[in-house]
Amino acid sequence: MIHLDANFLIAGVNGTSSEARAIEQWLQRGESIACSTITWSEFLNGPVLPAQIATAREFLTAGCADFEEANAARAADLFNRTGRSRRLKFDCLIAASAIVVGAEFATRNVADFQLFVPHGLVLAT
Repeated sequence: MIHLDANFLIAGVNGTSSEARAIEQWLQRGESIACSTITWSEFLNGPVLPAQIATAREFLTAGCADFEEANAARAADLFNRTGRSRRLKFDCLIAASAIVVGAEFATRNVADFQLFVPHGLVLAT
């Protein structure tokens, strides 16, 4: 399974982007694609067109993963282990969602999420 970050999801709805091509390749090799409900909210904050929402729903074959107690605990752990920076709070929530379900994580901001790799995040390639 691969979880998408909001920036990857936004770029992915553009059929000519490298992110859209990566999503297509993952689907062709049988990967399930999802995002966290936090990522979905970021995506819907837009601006986003109804057609883009429909496109995203098509390739999110595993839907949106609910943010539950285990995610909250993992996010707090990440927050504390990575220096308690308020700037990272949402990144901790999103990274935790992928870690908890054992998903790889696709983002355009690799540098921002590299910090979580020693704590269990696997970046998609």
